[in-house]
Amino acid sequence: MLVESPCLKVPKKLGEKAISLAVRLDLLNGELKVSPEDEFLYVPLLKEPEVTHIEEFAGVLPEFEVTTCKFHRRAKRPLSAFNLAGDLLPPSLVDFFPRSIDFIGDIAIVAVPSEIKDYKHIIGEAILKAHRNVRTVLAKAGAVSGVHRLREFEVIAGQDRTETVYKEYGCIYHLDLAKVYFSPRLSYEHNRVASQVVEGETVIDMFAGIGPFSILIAKKHSRAKVYGIDLNPEAVKYLKKNIIANGVQGKVVPILGDAKEVIHERLANSADRVIMNLPERAIEFLDSACEALKPQGGIIHFYDFERGPNPIETVKRKVAEALENVGYKIVKVLSARTVREVAPYKWQVVVDIETRR
Repeated sequence: MLVESPCLKVPKKLGEKAISLAVRLDLLNGELKVSPEDEFLYVPLLKEPEVTHIEEFAGVLPEFEVTTCKFHRRAKRPLSAFNLAGDLLPPSLVDFFPRSIDFIGDIAIVAVPSEIKDYKHIIGEAILKAHRNVRTVLAKAGAVSGVHRLREFEVIAGQDRTETVYKEYGCIYHLDLAKVYFSPRLSYEHNRVASQVVEGETVIDMFAGIGPFSILIAKKHSRAKVYGIDLNPEAVKYLKKNIIANGVQGKVVPILGDAKEVIHERLANSADRVIMNLPERAIEFLDSACEALKPQGGIIHFYDFERGPNPIETVKRKVAEALENVGYKIVKVLSARTVREVAPYKWQVVVDIETRR
């Protein structure tokens, strides 16, 4: 539908100046689209310019005409969750609205600050309204804890569930956020590690969870063999489901059990590469990762949490000392980087090392 409006007609070469001037004079009609025609540009105005406005035009634009034209309306941009909630929260609390939202499938996850916990349902509804693909909004109700690394959640809007389907790098993952650990913030890491695997390698994913490392490796490399180990029965249940969903049966072997025991009893001296994504406790399993490697050695992707001014160097030293204690040495540090900040001045770090006896 076209809307008639007063406007400023200028040669296209003066278009930027004309628009900037209309903005400065609070005359630009932002609900209508600027319209080009032949060699001219038509800038929609909120009202007929006054004499003082005409004088301003003349001082800046060597050529212009005030006229009337028909314009297309701009498509209205959907309001953000912050803006939607801002209309309902007390002004003093608006700045506490959570700016970070994790999206896993059709579920959104937020940490609601204690200052606005009484308004959590308003926050949830605002997120639901702003993000049309979201069906459930969960609020974090505790820290990641326990041997299975689980977190408690509270449904604050939408459907009462924690199970969803998540897609990443062409892979499909079924999961229940209340029963397994998963972080979409590790998406880059999943692809980074999978891209380093060499065709024909045997890989041991010591803490596989629902399979984001294991399955992507198998999808990328037709002749790779991956053993995905996890202690959480629910995680292994979903890992098996995801293996089928992604068509990597036989290439990813799901194993329920403690990684130390599984490696010692079944997988010693078998791996070219080991993934150790258990930053809270990976150092305790480094001896088992070495046991898993083939006699000539191999590659370990080691994840850790570390504080301090230089967390990467701290983790390198820690790994080197731990390896020395079990008779191994670092042949080469292939890569080292901070993955993400998990708390103020606390980082998740990954160090990729080539090691041998």
